[in-house]
Amino acid sequence: MSEDVAFVLDTVEVFDLTGKSIPLSDLWRDRKAVVAFARHFGCVLCRKRADLLASRKEMMDAAGVALILIGPGNVEQAKAFASQTNFKGEVYADTKHSAYKALNFVSGISTTFTPSAGLKIIQSYMEGYRQDWKLSFEEDTVSRGGWQQGGILVTGPGKENISYLHKDKEAGDDPDIEDVLGACCL
Repeated sequence: MSEDVAFVLDTVEVFDLTGKSIPLSDLWRDRKAVVAFARHFGCVLCRKRADLLASRKEMMDAAGVALILIGPGNVEQAKAFASQTNFKGEVYADTKHSAYKALNFVSGISTTFTPSAGLKIIQSYMEGYRQDWKLSFEEDTVSRGGWQQGGILVTGPGKENISYLHKDKEAGDDPDIEDVLGACCL
């Protein structure tokens, strides 16, 4: 990753579940972290990804790695996500979508509605995951189209120590969990 990206990430603020503003890169300044970026807090595919990452939290804890999920939206949406999913990591809201812009994550209808994403949604529903339609249709998500894609970042300790970045090419484009674990825990 370029120093420019690390510098831009240092200017991004996210909000914890109490509404406190935190510079994004402070989340990994003194520790290593796996940072998952959700499409939005109501997304069924993001809920499945959160579960997959949380299923490996013991391994991350043993390696001293924090598990973090950031979603584009407001603090109330982040609280609802945390409550509904019982996500075992930290949850933050990126109210201005600044991290998504800084990391140049793709967004658009053509990256959301693909045959592959449709199959992954069906599979997720068959596995018991559900879309939160109320969260999905809140003003913040609707005004931005709900087309945002996310990714996964492994970084820290140190603001410029980015060791892994996966940018979703389309909805449900999960990286191999072993690649993520290799970057954070081995």
